[in-house]
Amino acid sequence: MENSRRYLNPESLAKLTGLGLKARLIVEGFISGLHRSPYRGFSVEFAEHREYVPGDDLRYVDWKVFGKTDRYYLKQYEEETNFVCYILLDASDSMSYQSPGAAMSKLEYAKCVAATIAYLVLHQQDAVGLVTFDNSIREQIRPSTQPSHLQQVIKVIETTAPQGETSLGTILHQLAERLTHNSVVILISDLFDDLDALNMGLKHLRHRRHDVSLMQVIDPAEQDFPFEDPTLFKGLEQSIEHYVEPRSLQKAYRREFESFLTDVQRTTRDLHMDYSLLRTDTTLDVALSSFLTARQRHAAKR
Repeated sequence: MENSRRYLNPESLAKLTGLGLKARLIVEGFISGLHRSPYRGFSVEFAEHREYVPGDDLRYVDWKVFGKTDRYYLKQYEEETNFVCYILLDASDSMSYQSPGAAMSKLEYAKCVAATIAYLVLHQQDAVGLVTFDNSIREQIRPSTQPSHLQQVIKVIETTAPQGETSLGTILHQLAERLTHNSVVILISDLFDDLDALNMGLKHLRHRRHDVSLMQVIDPAEQDFPFEDPTLFKGLEQSIEHYVEPRSLQKAYRREFESFLTDVQRTTRDLHMDYSLLRTDTTLDVALSSFLTARQRHAAKR
């Protein structure tokens, strides 16, 4: 399992085929590092095992593990009430961006994150559902706790192609009306849309008592703007082209982009929502840790 940690790196993941395999290896690599990581917790606590020692409470022995290994292991952290998790995956055209030095596009990275979270939720015997969207909802898979449900979720994620413009506000309003059960809602997107509309959509979800987390996926070049030679920039969601001298606007661009990130973070903070900024050069254990730590904080408040 320790060998699986190398697949937390986007460069290694990009060489693999099959999203189900990627999700499994990411989870295995992440779990193998838990013994030296402070991050535990999902719906309530991440279920980690340790060997039985005399005096331990036998109620917490994992008999399934005993049946497979003939050794006694205890669940160190126990799940509480099952919960429902919806993963919202942005598949608009802007998510297709991949700079020359990046191992994966934003959508490919987001797919790995989405599949891995689905894997973890079902591993906890909680229910997971999926919504893919651009300027409208493409696919909506109802939540289920069945292990076989993972294959359906991964198949939809894997076959989702980037297309269309983003309309986050509209999508969030629609989902706030559709999702009747109070749920954990995880939005995975670059959030390249009107922030006022995004803010109103997020408020609607909060009004409906959903627990919302945002994972903002960006390409390193979108933040660093490393371009130096004259370059033709093309809009992915609109027919816009500009041939520019990058060095003349580098400082202004970086300032505007950081301002955009700050505005997003302020919005989520004001709405008491968890937020993670994920560059596509970030190892996947960072993505998982940020989310699981947020779940742990929620559990501590109960």
